[in-house]
Amino acid sequence: MKLEDLIYQIKNKDSFLCIGLDSDINKIPKYLLNEDDPIFSFNKSIIDHTNKYCVAYKVNTAFYESLGAKGWVSMKKTVDYINNHYPEIFTIADAKRGDIGNTSKMYAQSFFVEMNFDSVTINPYMGSDSVKPFLEFENRIAILLGLTSNTGANDIQLKTTNNDDFIFMEMIKSSKDWGDKNNIMYVVGATKPVHIRKIRSIIPDHFLLMPGVGAQGGDLNEICKYALNDNIGIIVNSSRSIIYASDNETYASAAADQAMILQNKMKVILSERK
Repeated sequence: MKLEDLIYQIKNKDSFLCIGLDSDINKIPKYLLNEDDPIFSFNKSIIDHTNKYCVAYKVNTAFYESLGAKGWVSMKKTVDYINNHYPEIFTIADAKRGDIGNTSKMYAQSFFVEMNFDSVTINPYMGSDSVKPFLEFENRIAILLGLTSNTGANDIQLKTTNNDDFIFMEMIKSSKDWGDKNNIMYVVGATKPVHIRKIRSIIPDHFLLMPGVGAQGGDLNEICKYALNDNIGIIVNSSRSIIYASDNETYASAAADQAMILQNKMKVILSERK
């Protein structure tokens, strides 16, 4: 997918919502366990009920990989279902890959060609040769971990360098020219709004994938004060607070209700910019 197609969807839907399909076999409604593929059945209903409110789905690959081969099948069926039925939706493989060049090339082949995702999250801390293989694929996007929403971000990312800057800032400065705004995005946690203004001064035009709104406590209005740009420039992810809004037969409609609430907040924010 071209970045301009994502921007069109954001403006057309008045939404920059990404729904995380962190589909845990231990948390989905119990009656689904009787299905041939419980995870795919869960995902399919969530997607069918929520697609009108979001512009992206983020598949957290750990929840699928933990199930072995059958989990990979569920993941493939999920992304194929999105691509075939809702091709305007941006797909993210939240895989956090990153390795030496020849290995990264295989990871890119896996997620961009075999699995057919539009984007993949990458840990860039091994440097440019671990990221550039992902940038060789046309109309695919590498989403680099910038500043994450977890408390452990303090352990390394928020340590200061000899230049009195944070390590994550040095990483963004170094990596922003490995590609451009059309093939690199950055993960910036919604629980770290104090740093967003500085991040925007370094990468004013790149898209930011912002997890942490919802169950993790990130504030939508607060992050939008500093993160939005002329093309909106952000995708805000919410996972658990949407997909686990109910644990019974109403789970898909309950997820749709939560997605609609968040999308309506986004619509108000965007209308105030016009």
